[in-house]
Amino acid sequence: MTEERRRTLSWAFYDWANSSFATVVMAGFFPVFFKEFWASGLGAADSTFWLGLANSIASLLILVLSPLLGAIADQLGAKKRFLIVFTVLGVLASAALFWLAQGLWGMALAIYVLGLIGFSGSNIFYDAMIVDVARPADYERVSALGYALGYLGGGLLFALNVVMTLRPDWFGFDGPGEAVQAAFLGVAIWWALFSIPVALWVPEVGRRALPLATAIRGALAELSGTLGEMRRLPMTFLFLLAYWFYIDGVDTIIRMAVDYGLSLGFPANSLMVALLITQLVGFPAALVFGHLGTRWGAKRAILIAIAMYMLVILGASQMSRVAEFYALAIAIGLVQGGIQSMSRALFAALIPADESAKFFGLFNMVGKFAAVLGPALVGGAAVLTGDPRHSLLPILLLFAIGAALLWRVDVERGRAAVVARGESSDVETEPREA
Repeated sequence: MTEERRRTLSWAFYDWANSSFATVVMAGFFPVFFKEFWASGLGAADSTFWLGLANSIASLLILVLSPLLGAIADQLGAKKRFLIVFTVLGVLASAALFWLAQGLWGMALAIYVLGLIGFSGSNIFYDAMIVDVARPADYERVSALGYALGYLGGGLLFALNVVMTLRPDWFGFDGPGEAVQAAFLGVAIWWALFSIPVALWVPEVGRRALPLATAIRGALAELSGTLGEMRRLPMTFLFLLAYWFYIDGVDTIIRMAVDYGLSLGFPANSLMVALLITQLVGFPAALVFGHLGTRWGAKRAILIAIAMYMLVILGASQMSRVAEFYALAIAIGLVQGGIQSMSRALFAALIPADESAKFFGLFNMVGKFAAVLGPALVGGAAVLTGDPRHSLLPILLLFAIGAALLWRVDVERGRAAVVARGESSDVETEPREA
């Protein structure tokens, strides 16, 4: 195995590692176990309120901190070190859920928030490191590989955990509750184990021996000029605006799909199976999108995915059977990993490589704004129409706006602006002749 290939695979396997938290904890078991175990003494409305508040607090913290942390990492050349710090936080939080006793809902939420911060924070630096492990021509393929491994790894662990909860006696557990607690510990072990390759074999690029205080001052100075820099990178700004709209639609579907199915009266077990289907289909589909992005360009691949999402929403508005929900899960799996991986690859091509952590901090900040407008549109439509089948239709507007803005992104012009910016910076930093 060549050094370049080992570096690429080591980076991509981090997605395999931390997707265990996204799938098993965030999307799968924590929301249900929180209501039924830790918050069993609270009413359903109260537990929903506190869980929503915890998610909002975690998102707000990452929203505020991600650009600054990214800029500091650029100043220190410390993307990998920051990645490891946030990984340790996420791993410890996942493990702590295993030992938490029933009724301690406040502590459960506090630990969950720490886990979300660890997961989201690590993704800032993981995404930014793509410029250190891949050449620009390979961004689409390498980004897709990471998402594909994430879907496969998260899906395999989630499948095992679902079997554990359905047949706890096979694994020596007294009941489903013990199986779920063991699943949280399994996430910690899985996340830590498969993070070892990125720690060992992905080099720290551009490390600088700067005092932390100096790095923070430099980072604040960088951030203060970031909006001004966007005037010199108009295509990068336009892409971020497009991304905000269409990823809001994507995240709204991710977060509301199970609730949508429950509103239609589908069994919870069937919805878990659908979630698993999405994960497993997402693995090969993300790889396919990597090839599409390499051949046709990431922009075109994203537009194809948006079109598919719009068809999914139209199909969901006519859905009445569980089998149709499974078909919806397959369709989402076909494009979910693709639209995420191609977005990361396209953004990487539109930013300066030596400031990737700072710019990916902005990228993740925009992502944290996602699913703000979408759920409100879904809730409003449900109230106005009185029919849950119509509640997803307003999301079509988000995808349409995102596609229209993305259509206007001139990728070649954007890359040229990045090159011109770099050349201008080089000239500005050259010493004057006496």
